[in-house]
Amino acid sequence: MQVNEQDVKPAREMRVGDRLRLRQGRVLRELIVRGLSHQRGPAPVAQQLYEETPESIQTRAELAERMRLAPEPAATMEHGRPTKRERRDLQKGWDKRWSASIDD
Repeated sequence: MQVNEQDVKPAREMRVGDRLRLRQGRVLRELIVRGLSHQRGPAPVAQQLYEETPESIQTRAELAERMRLAPEPAATMEHGRPTKRERRDLQKGWDKRWSASIDD
């Protein structure tokens, strides 16, 4: 997390007008603090205390479009890691299917 383009410690106090840069998963978001609250509250109230920059919104939209067009191959896996038996079955015909030899 960065505040005003400087790395910060968690104990740093926020001020109105601070520019935050944070990562949520793959998404890099840039926010401007519009207000502060002295107690924790519901998300709709918290969302009124900051504003996302237009550049950040555009970047998020572009990333979402790229992910839609070229999804992560691992996300299509239904059963997770192969079992020991499935790995053996994959290894059986490996040399025949993926030969890099010129002599074929």
